Amino acid sequence: MKRTYKRLVMVCSDIVALPLALWSGYALRLSELWPEPYLIASSWLFLALPIAGVYIFMRLGLYRAVVRFMGAQAIWAVVKGVMLLALFLWATAFIFKIEPFPRSVPINFALAALVYVGGSRLLIRHYYHWLLKHYVNKDAVLIYGAGGAGVQLATALSDGKEYYPIGFIDDDKSLWGSTIKNLPVNDPGKIPNLLKGANVKHVLLAVPNASNKERKKMLERLDNCSVHVQTIPSMPELLSGKASIEQLREVLIEELLGRDPVPPMSSLLAKCIDGRIVMVTGAGGSIGSELCRQVVQQQPKALILFECNEYGLYRIEQELVQFMGESGLSFPIYALLGSVVNRDRVNKVIKYFSVDTIYHAAAYKHVPIVEHNVVEGVTNNIIGTQVVAEEAANAGVKHFILISTDKAVRPTNVMGATKRFAEMILQHLASTNVRTVFSMVRFGNVLGSSGSVVPLFRKQIQDGGPITVTHKDITRFFMTIPEAASLVIQAGSMAKGGDVFVLDMGESVKIVDLAKRMVQLSGLELKTKDNPDGDIEIKYSGLRPAEKLYEELLVGDNVIGTDHSKILRATEAFLEGEKIYSYLTEMNNAIQSTDSDRLRRVLSDAVSGYQPHEKMVDHLLPKERPQDNIIKLR
Repeated sequence: MKRTYKRLVMVCSDIVALPLALWSGYALRLSELWPEPYLIASSWLFLALPIAGVYIFMRLGLYRAVVRFMGAQAIWAVVKGVMLLALFLWATAFIFKIEPFPRSVPINFALAALVYVGGSRLLIRHYYHWLLKHYVNKDAVLIYGAGGAGVQLATALSDGKEYYPIGFIDDDKSLWGSTIKNLPVNDPGKIPNLLKGANVKHVLLAVPNASNKERKKMLERLDNCSVHVQTIPSMPELLSGKASIEQLREVLIEELLGRDPVPPMSSLLAKCIDGRIVMVTGAGGSIGSELCRQVVQQQPKALILFECNEYGLYRIEQELVQFMGESGLSFPIYALLGSVVNRDRVNKVIKYFSVDTIYHAAAYKHVPIVEHNVVEGVTNNIIGTQVVAEEAANAGVKHFILISTDKAVRPTNVMGATKRFAEMILQHLASTNVRTVFSMVRFGNVLGSSGSVVPLFRKQIQDGGPITVTHKDITRFFMTIPEAASLVIQAGSMAKGGDVFVLDMGESVKIVDLAKRMVQLSGLELKTKDNPDGDIEIKYSGLRPAEKLYEELLVGDNVIGTDHSKILRATEAFLEGEKIYSYLTEMNNAIQSTDSDRLRRVLSDAVSGYQPHEKMVDHLLPKERPQDNIIKLR
């Protein structure tokens, strides 16, 4: 029905209910079903009362209230309206000296009117929700968290058409066995029984104030339940107005891992950026773009985005310009195309803009890709770092921070070896240069970056599987992109020259356990030998070329703390200048002749711990080419 018709129905209902309430007032007072003399004496009130009632209810906004969403405000409007009508009834009887008129009739009328006017609306509301529950295809859900957010969520879901809550789960023992919003509050230990008994396929986390560590404990209680877990937005999102209680989202991977990011130290964030000209190489990449976002918030004098990928450069520039417009920030951003191996281009950019701080994030990072493209990997990761670092030193750049990786520690692959050699270039320059403070920050995998396992697993689950894991025992350290970028900036501010900073990544995570939990929290079952009817299978594809089972963050044990609890400073040996440049000369010669095997031998000699055990898999082998990669035209 149209809204106008619905309001007309409510008006007609009240026109009938109010005279009925007045008759009930007389009947209750006189204990007679039809006290005729009294009714005749006040007969004209049966006409005046509905007219006054409709007017009062209209002024109180009762007819604007949507019955199915009727809450305390609408009920209070009914109470105020009925009280005013009872007062009107008493005043009218007194002024016009209606006789006989028992003085308790207005009170009885008010009680009856509350039942007829308010009760009818609540009855319709209850009937509406009963219809939704029994005749609309709604899924039963459990709400984890019986606090204010959980109650709001239960109310919102009850009025919707997707889910209906059957109860709460809460860790607070004092709430167990109680009822909130007509829903029982249960012990988390009873989750398996509750899921089976009511055929629940969804659990909704309503704990916006909980830390990631607390959320992890909650999620662990749902292990092996094969139930789809979603969560309401975080408290900052709710307070900022960017999201509302009923806007459910998937559980974030950082909530699965239980790592709580440490609040940044504002003084460290601003030290190398505020009022300075900052340059970010690889500005369009996962880490580079996040560095740019955080640099902008510290209000540099200017920001130079240096990137060889045109689309990546365009995307981050547009995002930053929009953010600055919304935030009222005003300083220039320059989007510059260029490669870090182009010495002339790098030199001109650094000198033209008089750069103060450089965050060098430009690198090839995918282990198998670099293993198949050795020449380009060495060129970009080593020669590119050499070029930018040397030009920074020549131009007198104040701070140079290299983004490194845990794969640089006792590397088993070309990518890791190139990053360790890049670190040694900076360590050497730091020992011979006093104008530029060189440092490097080493950390593990970042969640959600390009090539990360998390988005890959999510897509594989959406496609119905299988999930591909390289090895059952493989483990990795994880950190969110914003946290990693923030720690990089803070570490660079503490540098004295030649520092190797290591980020505390917490505990390593077994990848197969991560995959299993993602399947279970999607409401699906693992397909195994014991459960052949499961939904998603995990297949082991074998370690990729030169891939490690376990990652490390330190070459040795010589590490000390810093002012930041999550940043450590390592002291590691490096090559002397003559050896460094001797190896660089050999690398350049091998690059010119496209000799991948020679490059691997040089890296093996130069980088401690690197031994290329795997067979050469470069796509451009000197003597033979892998035939399976050649497309034959017929």
